[in-house]
Amino acid sequence: MLKKDLRIKYLKLRSSLTPSQLSSQSIAIANSVLQLPIWSNSYFHIFLPIEQKAEINTEGIISILLGLDKNVIVPKIKSSTQLEHFLLTDNTKFTTNSLNIPEPVDGITIEPKKIDVVFIPLLAFDKTGNRIGYGKGYYDRFLSDCKEDIIKIGLSFFEAEDSIDDVDATDIPLDYCVTPNKTYSFKTP
Repeated sequence: MLKKDLRIKYLKLRSSLTPSQLSSQSIAIANSVLQLPIWSNSYFHIFLPIEQKAEINTEGIISILLGLDKNVIVPKIKSSTQLEHFLLTDNTKFTTNSLNIPEPVDGITIEPKKIDVVFIPLLAFDKTGNRIGYGKGYYDRFLSDCKEDIIKIGLSFFEAEDSIDDVDATDIPLDYCVTPNKTYSFKTP
């Protein structure tokens, strides 16, 4: 399927989930994340969900990371093309931007090259690790600034599509994708 068709399909599917389903499936995803081989790393980047778009609630994953004394990094839109990244601390204050994304107001900035693992929001992904988001390209640009061996983990309520037909050269594929029922690995040994 084409990206535009997949966006329509998965926005509709997500909007049909009940609050109870969103909560239980977000918890299932957080529990599955514990099984990934990522815990020797220190710097974890994670998105905060857009509730109006029924995104995965990442609070459980954030709690796990903080409980394991990991450095948690959260994004903020810096410009129409770039994100900046802040260390989550007890003093971090949040606001909601014009896209309804919760963001840190300010704080300690972290350079992309320092980040070891990134949890990536998405609408859909395929069986080879290609993913689609909302089409703005923020995460592809961010990932291109990260170190080469950064671990890229998608989080999805739904299983993989067979393929995304219009993948661009600038699209950066996932290493893993975690759903409520399965963890996909796209890493080559």
